[in-house]
Amino acid sequence: MSRGTYLREGALRTLFFACACVAVAAVALIFLFVGWRGWPVVTDIGLGAFLTGARWASSEKAFGILPLVAGSGAVVLGALALGSPLAVATAVFLSEIASPKVRAVVRPAVELLAGIPSVIYGFFGLVVLRPIVADLTGGLGFGPLTGAVILAVMIVPTIATLTEDALGSLPPGIREASYAMGATTWQTIRRVLLPAAKVGIIDAIVLGMGRAVGETMAVLMVVGNATQFPHGLGEPVSTLTSQIVMDMPYAAGPHRTALFGMAVILFLVSMGLVATVRLMSRLK
Repeated sequence: MSRGTYLREGALRTLFFACACVAVAAVALIFLFVGWRGWPVVTDIGLGAFLTGARWASSEKAFGILPLVAGSGAVVLGALALGSPLAVATAVFLSEIASPKVRAVVRPAVELLAGIPSVIYGFFGLVVLRPIVADLTGGLGFGPLTGAVILAVMIVPTIATLTEDALGSLPPGIREASYAMGATTWQTIRRVLLPAAKVGIIDAIVLGMGRAVGETMAVLMVVGNATQFPHGLGEPVSTLTSQIVMDMPYAAGPHRTALFGMAVILFLVSMGLVATVRLMSRLK
């Protein structure tokens, strides 16, 4: 190897290492900043009152986030219940059933869902979906059901793409062996391919859950933003992300500290989901 080639290799190695360090440093700095600003939650509000308090009313210095956690959980779990089967079925269709011509049309359409700005989803939910939910539930249409349907559509690209990758990574011999034993396409998918790709599919759903937990704008526009426990599919609720967005412009003192505390909770949830995916990947 010539000296010039050796120097270029060393420079590229250093450049890539620096890029990796920037990514790690960015995560560490964000966590330190949010943690530093949110730490007074422990001393000023009290961690127990903050995490288990059943009332959020900033004007009365009540900063219990339990209703917001419940609202976030209702919306996210509803989105997973609706979106996961749709996304997995889409991935199975693209991977195992669709012809190349059909796949060339459906796959870009699914990928396009990931590129649509979330505010567009919010407008669609507000103008089209909310009246339908209002007719079904008898309320105004704002609430967990509307938010869950919108989020379900938004997480489909994430789960479908990763599930299709998991199915595509299976050895071709698995399919051939199943067909050689006389199994039909449906039997091969249900009894062979889906169980074999189970860990990858669960990884995809967990990452889709992370996408749903962090979504803000579309949820803000359709859930009604009432800081109360969910009383029904069509009753307004609020979520951690939407409450942060609404309150941050005018919050001060303990109110602002509580919002940073909620950001810490969201950060820890995201870290937990990524750690879960990493742990499950090692089990493959």
